[in-house]
Amino acid sequence: MKIALFVHCFFPDHFYGTETYTLELASNLIAMGHEPIVVSAVYPGEAKRKSAITMYEYMHIPVYCLDKNYHPHHTVKETYYQANLLELHKQLLSAIKPDLVHVTHLINHTASLLDATEELGIPAMTTLTDFFGICFNNRLEAADGTLCDGPSADRTNCLTCYLKARTGTGQAGVTASWLGRHPSGLSAVAQALRFATRLPNVRHGRLARLVTDIAERPDILLSRYAVYRAAIAPTCFLRRAYLANGLSTPLHVMHFGVDVPRTPKMAPPVGAPVRFGYIGQITPHKGTDVLVDAFARLPSGAELHIYGSEDQDPEYASSLRHKASGMATFFHGTFPKDQLADVFLGIDFLVIPSRWYENSPLVLLNSLATHTPVIVSDVEGMTEFVEDGRNGFVFCRGNVDDLEKVLLRVVQDPAMISRMSNTTEYHRTTREMTEEVVRIYESILKFDA
Repeated sequence: MKIALFVHCFFPDHFYGTETYTLELASNLIAMGHEPIVVSAVYPGEAKRKSAITMYEYMHIPVYCLDKNYHPHHTVKETYYQANLLELHKQLLSAIKPDLVHVTHLINHTASLLDATEELGIPAMTTLTDFFGICFNNRLEAADGTLCDGPSADRTNCLTCYLKARTGTGQAGVTASWLGRHPSGLSAVAQALRFATRLPNVRHGRLARLVTDIAERPDILLSRYAVYRAAIAPTCFLRRAYLANGLSTPLHVMHFGVDVPRTPKMAPPVGAPVRFGYIGQITPHKGTDVLVDAFARLPSGAELHIYGSEDQDPEYASSLRHKASGMATFFHGTFPKDQLADVFLGIDFLVIPSRWYENSPLVLLNSLATHTPVIVSDVEGMTEFVEDGRNGFVFCRGNVDDLEKVLLRVVQDPAMISRMSNTTEYHRTTREMTEEVVRIYESILKFDA
């Protein structure tokens, strides 16, 4: 089978969860005798390529790359449905001639890709790696930091999130910046804007178009998602969230696989400091500050090792370094994938303090597979993998006090490191995952035959 894997960005420049899933899927498809082709993109503002479509090869995988600098979006609607990409997608698909399209993320390509597959009669399916299809900020996190169930009937919660994103740019002025720090004020502005679009002199202007683009986003995306013959959700929680918000596509729960040495860990030496670790993006929604604040309260006898790029939000990363000054906290930056097992050997507990729901983060699964117990915030995208006291602990999301209690519990009873390491495991491999995906491919193509 020739499979076109559409992803928003890809290696070597982008290397987080969805990109890794796409890479591992493609690599296994090659090993199984299939022909995967990745179609990626360059974000507007990144280094411009020599043409709108370029090609390269990564780990023996052919990659087409769509440079959005040549096709930037100009409206909110074009961030999720960019009509002027339709012909380009059709040209790409006509050149590739895939048997099936598998979308792992629509950002950059937008839902016009699904129009292209439908017009060309190419079956398509998707893996839902976040909440893009139902949530303006992809995270189901409301403007006030609470967790969200999805778009409200009048979509004012989506409009509030848009306003918060705009006020967070640092270019919106003093009043807007104040509103950005006061979500209740943003909500009032969103309600006012929604009402204003009914006024005769506003109804057909740019403001009304903006509000409409935001309000129509979930409906347009879900209507285009109906093109998919099947969808994969890596957690039960993500499946429930999409179904609750109207997705009608057949939806399969399929846990991600990971490939990492699963050798049992040696017990740490008696008296050695407890080593807590964080691996991932250093950004506010990942809650790295919650971990640094909680760790700062611990007595001596513990270390905190933070792995991740400080370039995504340099101001935030700098604030964490300032908080951690004088503590046994070490910022290691990023590391090559082949060093992942060694990194886990150097930590006793992985902490994932995310403020948003998450969705089966690969770092969580890798931690379990390397017999490294985890400490996670109580969001469903992670808790369905954690048995409290057996392979990890759960704390109240965003609550420094609660995380401190869990960390202190480990520091005061370091023998639990070995006990819990012996009961921490995750067996599913990427090959097993891919075999299950291929069965879905085959069922779709068999139905079309």
